[in-house]
Amino acid sequence: MSGRPTVCHVITRLELGGAQQNTLYTCAHLDRQRFAVQLVSGPGGLLDDEARRLPDVAYEQCPALHREVRPGRDVRAYRDLVRRLRRLAPDIVHTHSSKAGILGRLAARRAGVPVIVHSVHGWGFTPTQPWPVRRAFVLAERLVARVTDRFIAVSRANVERGVAEGIAPRDRFTVIRSGIEIGRFRRAADSGEGEALRREIGVPQDTPLAGMVACLKPQKAPVDFVRLAARVADDVPDARFLLAGDGVLRGEVERAVREAGLGGRLHLLGWRRDTERVIAACDVLVLTSRHEGLPRVVPEAMAAGRPVVATAVDGTPEAVSPGETGFLREPGDVAGLATDVARLLRDPALRARLGAAARARVAEWDIDAMVRAQERLYGEMLACPARPAAPAPAAGRAGPGL
Repeated sequence: MSGRPTVCHVITRLELGGAQQNTLYTCAHLDRQRFAVQLVSGPGGLLDDEARRLPDVAYEQCPALHREVRPGRDVRAYRDLVRRLRRLAPDIVHTHSSKAGILGRLAARRAGVPVIVHSVHGWGFTPTQPWPVRRAFVLAERLVARVTDRFIAVSRANVERGVAEGIAPRDRFTVIRSGIEIGRFRRAADSGEGEALRREIGVPQDTPLAGMVACLKPQKAPVDFVRLAARVADDVPDARFLLAGDGVLRGEVERAVREAGLGGRLHLLGWRRDTERVIAACDVLVLTSRHEGLPRVVPEAMAAGRPVVATAVDGTPEAVSPGETGFLREPGDVAGLATDVARLLRDPALRARLGAAARARVAEWDIDAMVRAQERLYGEMLACPARPAAPAPAAGRAGPGL
């Protein structure tokens, strides 16, 4: 290694999500006096153009890298990544998301990359998957852990799950929070940007408003938000709701809104880049996820001084303290979530108290502190890249190109 070491981030797809946005922020803000930066992703993400505009970042796309499991295409993606990494010759490969995490780490090992790091933004195996599928994901993670020097986890819950599943010992994990731009969300809440968004969507300033910001996909259970909104609407007659995001469940969500009779009361905003204005417009931030890493929207709401009502999954309880900064319920407990949301919408004093406590506790999620922590980890790993030994493959079972 001569001159600045090079860090290559590999991610499956640059869609509009927390892991993707934080990866781009990291690429943009790594200290250029210390590191050169590369980025490889699959195609077709909403953030692809943003990646191309990043200054001093060598960005490439791997055409065969997609989220869906398709063995033939996945082998092509693996071989493509091996060729790219041999040509790019980074000193560190840092992977994100499940597919890029598996293929990217294997390719980095094959390409002879000195240090391999993987960020766990939430494991690819979940409680809702059929047992054979979940087991296959766990076994894949155990295998690829053998070529992984260090794991970064966004929550302690992800560490504990990885240890419990036998993926890696605790000393191979480092917790680095998925950061947010704290000042951006505080300023939006304090400067009237939420009032402006309310005017745009036709919600009066004194009308109670509960909102959710999430991709409309099964993980986030957006139909549960519609169902809880219907319950809250019965209890708080003047309440309104908004849902910012889009995805594969858009049609199902629209159908649920019609069936619940919430037309005109539940506003579907689609994808939004101004999430600070969306959150500032809300009195309560809701999240109905079935599983998570640690969702960025929770500390974003905390920075804005908004109480959170969410499901108690994975890392979310590390941010939300029940009765102090918000309320937590088990996933799928629509009635319980609705009870908490209605309580907050009816009680401005309670909202203010919980929101102020949330704002006071958000410093741990500062996004620039996240980048500096990654820089320190890179420095440590380059000084002593202690990769665990990988067992030799069994005869005749080398796998794709291994």
